[in-house]
Amino acid sequence: MVTKDGRATDGRATDGRATLATVADAAGVSVATVSKVLNGRRDVAPATRALVQDLLQSHDYVGRRVDPVRFPMVELLIHGDLTAYSTEVVNGVVTAGVEQDISVVVTLRPHGRRPARSRPVAWASDLAAAGFQAVIAVVSELSPAEVTALAKARVALVVIDPLNQPDARVTSVGATNFLGGLAATQHLLERGHRRIAYLGGTVAAACNQARLQGYRGAMEAAAAPIPAGYVRTGNFLYRDGVVEGSALLDLSERPTAVFAASDEMALGVIEAARVRGLRVPEDLSVVGFDDTQLARLASPPLTTVRQPLREIGAVALQRALRLAAGEKVDSHHIELATELIVRGSTASVR
Repeated sequence: MVTKDGRATDGRATDGRATLATVADAAGVSVATVSKVLNGRRDVAPATRALVQDLLQSHDYVGRRVDPVRFPMVELLIHGDLTAYSTEVVNGVVTAGVEQDISVVVTLRPHGRRPARSRPVAWASDLAAAGFQAVIAVVSELSPAEVTALAKARVALVVIDPLNQPDARVTSVGATNFLGGLAATQHLLERGHRRIAYLGGTVAAACNQARLQGYRGAMEAAAAPIPAGYVRTGNFLYRDGVVEGSALLDLSERPTAVFAASDEMALGVIEAARVRGLRVPEDLSVVGFDDTQLARLASPPLTTVRQPLREIGAVALQRALRLAAGEKVDSHHIELATELIVRGSTASVR
């Protein structure tokens, strides 16, 4: 049976969610007291507050949202530090949000760290209660439990460049990474290079795997062997480019060209070459991936594969808002086209 206020006779909402009355009954307090705890009021005894907070979590309570029409909000969740790559994505999401009167809240979560409220249900419930319509996760490390909690709290989720291939419930946005890797390697092959190394990002990242396969595909098509030690990995960062680039350049038969999976890593390779007295591009050709501002400011300017990061951010926001509105999307994954941008860091082999 259902009461006049839309609750089942056990106190839960008709869709199975716990209500304030459910928690109040379990705690032996009034609904008003539970509401005070939710709103951070101080006129509740500490023991009662602790009891109510525990029960809110154990009942997986999801509060009412702020009116999404009046206060449309999206959380942009970035795993790890801000990089040249993620800064471009932030720019795209925030700019699109301004154009559509959407408030975008940027949150940084260090790799491997869970949110402050560690239980996924509590984290997702807090977002829903605060009025967030969606979460856009960049280089996502969201656990399956967090994905489930967001769905239960009715907070839409879109992932940009997931580190791991997400399940079918997750909508994601990225670029044509395989074609980008293919184009970068073909560019070097066309300039006569055969000793071409690949310096990749995080091994498990779907985008890294696609770029690596593009590299391997181009090398195989050209019948160019890949010597042992010519494929190395890091974390898409400058320091990885320096360390792993140094390892490549210290090989007994060093490569004449390096395709790096990010602009930051490519600049690290250029630094490793400089320390060894190697000139770019005369002694070593280097290709990056992303086409961030770093590529244009590098010396020499960096040949790189452009992925439209700002457009990716804007598309992610559009899809998140559509999902939040209950609309269906055509595909759970969308890829925007990449483009090879030739600058001064590559030359024909000598």
